[in-house]
Amino acid sequence: MKIDVLNQEGKVVGQTLLPKEVFSVPMNSDLLNQVVNSQIANRRQMTADTKDRSEVRGGGRKPWRQKGTGRARHGSIRSPLWKGGGVTFGPTTKRVFYKKIPKKIKRKALFIVLSAKTRDNLILVLEDLKIEKIKTKTMAEIFKKLFLDKGSSLIVLAEKDDKVIKSARNIAKTKIMMAKDLNALALLSYKYLVMPKEAIKVIRETFNG
Repeated sequence: MKIDVLNQEGKVVGQTLLPKEVFSVPMNSDLLNQVVNSQIANRRQMTADTKDRSEVRGGGRKPWRQKGTGRARHGSIRSPLWKGGGVTFGPTTKRVFYKKIPKKIKRKALFIVLSAKTRDNLILVLEDLKIEKIKTKTMAEIFKKLFLDKGSSLIVLAEKDDKVIKSARNIAKTKIMMAKDLNALALLSYKYLVMPKEAIKVIRETFNG
């Protein structure tokens, strides 16, 4: 598969090959849904933490005797029925949402999304992505020339470049990540995938052996 290579001015300067086994995989919505749901669940963090009746302080003595008072029977003031008592079925940090997904299935889901973006012409391959100094305005101008100001963009780099990362991090609807860390959820969260052609090699070597 061939795809046009653009320079930072948005002009076509050549073509490059996309590995068929990575960028030409048929859609499997069930598998993709399974992987995306697991990734969302694995990022979920429980911050709310309530105490049940065994964790609430006090309540060791029976409030009043069992019979003869005319009042309802109670064994502890820390019962969920009492003010200041434990909480029944409340949120706790002990709850685990983690879902294990095999590496091969996660890899397949990534290839499915990459292939879908290729078919929809939502992948932009650049000859290179370099700037001389850290400046958000410079990066915003490059995006405008590439027509990336029309939607959200995921910038994938072959290797870490602090100038590019720091220049793009304040641009709205834009995220930068390394090619080796690419995943299906990140791709689906942004409309366009933008990467220098060197990133294609990193994706193939990292995820396809």
